[in-house]
Amino acid sequence: MSVLQIVCAVAVPLLWGYQFVAIKVGVTEFPPLFFLALRFLAIALLLVPFVRRPTRRQLGPIAAISLFLGGLNFGLFYVGLGLGSGSMSAVAYQLATPFTVLLAWPLLAERPSLVTSAGVVLAFVGVVVLAAQPGLSANPLPLLLVVGAAFAFAVSNVLTKRYGPFDPLMLMGWSSLFTVPQVMAMSLLLEHGQLASLATADQHGWLALAYTIFIGGIVGFGLWFWLIARCSMSRVAPFGLLLPVFALMSSVLFLGERMTPRLIVGGLLAISGVAITQVRPSTRSG
Repeated sequence: MSVLQIVCAVAVPLLWGYQFVAIKVGVTEFPPLFFLALRFLAIALLLVPFVRRPTRRQLGPIAAISLFLGGLNFGLFYVGLGLGSGSMSAVAYQLATPFTVLLAWPLLAERPSLVTSAGVVLAFVGVVVLAAQPGLSANPLPLLLVVGAAFAFAVSNVLTKRYGPFDPLMLMGWSSLFTVPQVMAMSLLLEHGQLASLATADQHGWLALAYTIFIGGIVGFGLWFWLIARCSMSRVAPFGLLLPVFALMSSVLFLGERMTPRLIVGGLLAISGVAITQVRPSTRSG
């Protein structure tokens, strides 16, 4: 990976880590799935008129990506985050990285090297240390929902790599458009008070929505899709293990959570593990 690619790969979990706070605020002002539908609707309206239409060959893969990335990944994640804690969600979601590396081996023929495997293990040890933070939710349902979201995100990563490369903004715009009816239907079936929330949400709720649209959505996923198109998944995916570090940092800064020695140790382990994965290419396509 080039220096620019590494900088972008660090920027993505940074933007997504701070998005945990935005989502946590947003789902207190809006029903979670309705909040998600608003997010994807806004992204689709902002991008679809200005990007090229997907080819007939691309429509099927984009629809599948929208199902796993939008409907399942974000749907399960927003509901799980709404029910549980931001810290628990940040930690559990890191299963997306080993899921992605494992799926890329049989489906993309990207066999991770021993160095990459060791780096993933070390980073995941850091995640486990973070998971031992006191106060994490003991309710299994939010945890299971977020783990399901992590697996769906891993599948979407592999699909994006296998059927790409895609233009990042085109993929984001059209997959968002395909996602809107999925999450809106789930919201109508499972939630209530959607219209009322539009009138009662305060400025914090709307600012949280704006962050998920522009920073976490368009910028974050634009960079992520760009990286997937240019690097092997075993090189890109480990950077996702930095997400809980930034998520917990944002919780300290904005939600008043306390910086603990365990948080510092876990964060350093995760960062060191990601650094080890970049020591040498693990595949020819890296």
